[in-house]
Amino acid sequence: MSDSASIPTPDRNDEDFWAAVMTLLEPAWSEPAEDEAFAMDDQVLDAVRPLAQRISTRVQAYRAADRPFDAALMAAPDVQLALLRALYEAKRSVDRMAESAATVAGRSGASYTQLGAAWGGIKRQSARLKWPHAVAKRTAGESIPLRYAGGTAAIHHDPDADAWWYTAVTADGRTDESEAVHPTYPEAIARATEFLLSPAGPAAS
Repeated sequence: MSDSASIPTPDRNDEDFWAAVMTLLEPAWSEPAEDEAFAMDDQVLDAVRPLAQRISTRVQAYRAADRPFDAALMAAPDVQLALLRALYEAKRSVDRMAESAATVAGRSGASYTQLGAAWGGIKRQSARLKWPHAVAKRTAGESIPLRYAGGTAAIHHDPDADAWWYTAVTADGRTDESEAVHPTYPEAIARATEFLLSPAGPAAS
């Protein structure tokens, strides 16, 4: 395991921040402990329970009758089926986020071997089949597409400036276009990802 004291931790405004951030660390993570995995179960259940209650036919009937929801209703088999349906939606959400994370990592220098290791230890070939566009061959004149957090971006190279720039559209429709000032495509990807994850500003009055 890497000695955390030897890993650079520059501030966001430091000149070497992006160079440090876009340098792939090995190992990239430590294995979660068993209690951490079980705690994740509880967090997932907390996340999907509200959806299960919204789509449950039985809970809808209680709501229509203006009757309070009793936690004991969760024991009903039909409510458990609604929970199962909500868990399926959670799985779809996880798959979408995994594709986004794999694409950002792959387009920023991670290999299919590393992606497979992160996804529970699947083999390189399986990772390639799961995320066929995550790791792409790049040329200086090729734009690099990116999807993340429901938004999209494209990373472009400006041969005159010998620098990279991006265009991006967030899930809520905000757009951004950078100047051709990023010295490497991983930095441009990082900046585009930062914008796609940024919260919307206050609404215009």
